[in-house]
Amino acid sequence: MPATALVTGGNRGIGLGITRRLLQDGYAVSILATRPAPEDVLAELRELAGDASAVRYVQGSVADLDDHRRYVEDAVEAWGRLDLLVNNAGVAPSVRADLLDAGAESFDRVLGINLRGPYFLTQAFARRAIELRGPLEALPEPPAGPVATIVNVSSISATTVSTNRGDYCISKAGVGMSTQLWAARLAPEGIVVYEVRPGVIATDMTAGVTEKYDALLAGGLAPIARWGRPSDVAGAVSILASGQTPYSTGEVFHVDGGMHIPVL
Repeated sequence: MPATALVTGGNRGIGLGITRRLLQDGYAVSILATRPAPEDVLAELRELAGDASAVRYVQGSVADLDDHRRYVEDAVEAWGRLDLLVNNAGVAPSVRADLLDAGAESFDRVLGINLRGPYFLTQAFARRAIELRGPLEALPEPPAGPVATIVNVSSISATTVSTNRGDYCISKAGVGMSTQLWAARLAPEGIVVYEVRPGVIATDMTAGVTEKYDALLAGGLAPIARWGRPSDVAGAVSILASGQTPYSTGEVFHVDGGMHIPVL
């Protein structure tokens, strides 16, 4: 049985790029998304995998803890193992509002999906992965690498202020701390946790601000002066999931063209 990956929001944007890359890497991938199953996308993914059973789709919300259990158990029932969780699904505020005007409803929605959801999905995934593995001391020999890997996809907004998207920035900053928390807690269990922090990535989420970021990139926003692509983020996830960094956990991998570098 190939290694398995759970990718939230893996049917579009950055998530779809990650799903494609993981299938190319030989993973079986299960997607959690709120929309009805996109049969055209799933057909493409199954063709890419070369095996229809290597792609699963669970309709549900990362904000719903009952959906977490259903999602994890669906993968276990289908494949009998859990190797990788990619907490990718996220939303932007429905309306960009100044901090003085922003409402609690948007705050609760954004944090519920972007922070609370992946926090508790990580808990559900880790508990089940530990249960499947059994006690470490009962294994015939120590694992050669991580027992499982968790990758949180956050945003440059974890540290870069946008005063008309306060709820989004706070949610991504929280993902950064969640990564540290889970990395420290799960290391003794043989599970490593990383954060991938994208910058300006061309997706449907950023389509409405194309002119703004075109101008900012032209003006020196990032040393690599172009838009990022979902495949750029997917490459980082692939590296971190490869097991080639077994003595690292809690690391932040920037995929932002160097935007995070302070420049005078």
